[in-house]
Amino acid sequence: MIKLTDVAKRAHCSPTTVSRVINNYGYISEKTRNKVYQAMRELNYQPNTAARSLQGKKTKLIGVIFPDVAHPFFGELVSKIEDSLFQAGYKMILCNAGKNKEKEKMYLQMLMANKVDGIIAGAHNLGIEEYKKTGLPIVSFDRKLSPNIPIVTSDNFHGGELATKDLFQNGASKIYFVGNPISDGHPTDRRLKGYQKAMADLQLNQHIYPVIFGDTPALKEMAIEKLLKNHQVDGIVAADDLTALLIIKIAKRLKISIPQELKVVGFDGTNFIQTYYPTLSTIVQPISDIAQILVKLLEERIKNPDLTLCNSPYILPVKLLKSTSSTAL
Repeated sequence: MIKLTDVAKRAHCSPTTVSRVINNYGYISEKTRNKVYQAMRELNYQPNTAARSLQGKKTKLIGVIFPDVAHPFFGELVSKIEDSLFQAGYKMILCNAGKNKEKEKMYLQMLMANKVDGIIAGAHNLGIEEYKKTGLPIVSFDRKLSPNIPIVTSDNFHGGELATKDLFQNGASKIYFVGNPISDGHPTDRRLKGYQKAMADLQLNQHIYPVIFGDTPALKEMAIEKLLKNHQVDGIVAADDLTALLIIKIAKRLKISIPQELKVVGFDGTNFIQTYYPTLSTIVQPISDIAQILVKLLEERIKNPDLTLCNSPYILPVKLLKSTSSTAL
């Protein structure tokens, strides 16, 4: 195994100098710093992050906890977070927590044991007291984990309003919201409230149809098919893009023409959706901006653990991306 002393020998300097370069401590000339980095590359030397953590030094590791990276939105967001972390000099440990509260607790314990420098949390599980006890810098995406943990989110309320009013302006009046109707801290809550506000402004009857995030596609299909068969509906605000695509798929199977008989607006607007389904109207979240702000806030907390950040959520604007075709999908 290559040791720090081997790097020092190759770079023609002392082990202390190599240590100072690795830990970015004290003044080191650019020439010496480059020699040490060159020696590290030639020998493929990797600093022992565990040993550094025991010495009270930064590991340059960040824990990232999200619900399901197979989902296009979370997959793209995690990718952008990784890019931003890498540019800031950090590496990422990814934890796919799903909807399993115990699993998320175990991941938190693992991240604490590995002495990560901080955590970005965006999982769906709420009420986990361990977030208040980690002693680590934490920032949250979308969810309130603790009063002192800053939250970065999109303007889900305005997105719900935009989607509803766009459907109305395009001739829909029997407009349904299809998503999770339970107020449990999920961002869908704000999308639903935006829909309700717009429907009240338009003096239209509200229709909320439950389709839960995390349900299997088969269960979702059954619920959506029941909606389209048994209810008069000419417009749907879908809680996310995958639900919107499923609605359109089932509508076509039932010989319901899109958008003549049924108009649908999704939510998220990932690059995947914009590239492969440009005919879907959707509310676009600023994924790159979300990732950059999450990383920036975490960096600030790492550098100054006692820093008090804004208690109000950092709310980023969304926009409506109109379908590129009059015959969606």
